[in-house]
Amino acid sequence: MKLNKGLLATCVGAAFALAAAGPLSAQVGDEPIKPLPLKLNLDARKVALGKSLFHDKRLSKDNSLACAGCHDLAKGGVDGLQFAVGVGGQVGPINVPTVLNSGFNFRQFWNGRAESLEEQAEGPVHNPKEMGSNWKEVVAKLEKDKPLVAQFGAIYGDGLQPRNIQDAIATFERSLVTQSRFDQYLRGDSRAISDEEKKGYELFKNYGCVACHQGVNIGGNMYQTFGVLGDYFQDRGNITEADLGRFNVTKRNSDRFVFKVPSLRNVELTAPYFHDGSAKTLGDAVDVMFRYQLGRTAPASDKDLIVAFLKSLTGEIKENR
Repeated sequence: MKLNKGLLATCVGAAFALAAAGPLSAQVGDEPIKPLPLKLNLDARKVALGKSLFHDKRLSKDNSLACAGCHDLAKGGVDGLQFAVGVGGQVGPINVPTVLNSGFNFRQFWNGRAESLEEQAEGPVHNPKEMGSNWKEVVAKLEKDKPLVAQFGAIYGDGLQPRNIQDAIATFERSLVTQSRFDQYLRGDSRAISDEEKKGYELFKNYGCVACHQGVNIGGNMYQTFGVLGDYFQDRGNITEADLGRFNVTKRNSDRFVFKVPSLRNVELTAPYFHDGSAKTLGDAVDVMFRYQLGRTAPASDKDLIVAFLKSLTGEIKENR
């Protein structure tokens, strides 16, 4: 789904109506944000296998880089750098998105080029600036690991195959669900977040942030132009191929500068922000969103409260099965 300016105005108007309806009720059915599921039906064997593969450097050409190298689970599922660094120290063109809660995104990658986590798992392996390998090379290395081969054989009828590597990694990634204090609040625990965080959430709705950031993953469920109400790229300058976003997939001019709306879960941990890593702090990111996405101004005190609310979305990593 991609929002145009008219539809964005409608969504923002709906957000205003939600905020004007009264104080936060902490009832799931009344809110544009929904809590994460408490339980997923995942194959524990695949989760365990996928976890080992996620941390396996043999997936890279020179055995130097695992998925976890860019998606550090101890750092919010990112690497903390402006741009990804691949094999041989090659610097990529785009910021690493978090892997946490990625199973709730409707597409993967900033430009949405992968429709599933299984498809996404293939991309970095073959990207010359990331892992720089291919499935033939990876399988040849993994086949020498007899216990691993036996593990694949016990889970998959056809054993060690590229599609099964992808399936296992994707299953592990789906298990990376982070329940937050705000989820507890949505389920009815009014004491789970502070008064300041509650005020920040009301402002988040009132200013219209929920037009793009809502649902179970607080984003990740639509496309949107970066710079709806201001020309972000003209002001920033030095436009790169990565800045073209969804256009690189569809080749439609209407998709220039269009990106998948990122999830805000654990956003406190995932600086720097945006596809270009240009916002160094969460406060900087909020400022950019007000200027270029909302076209509005707000006092610093309101923005501080919104930042406080966003920090309530930080959750504990639980490999949910």
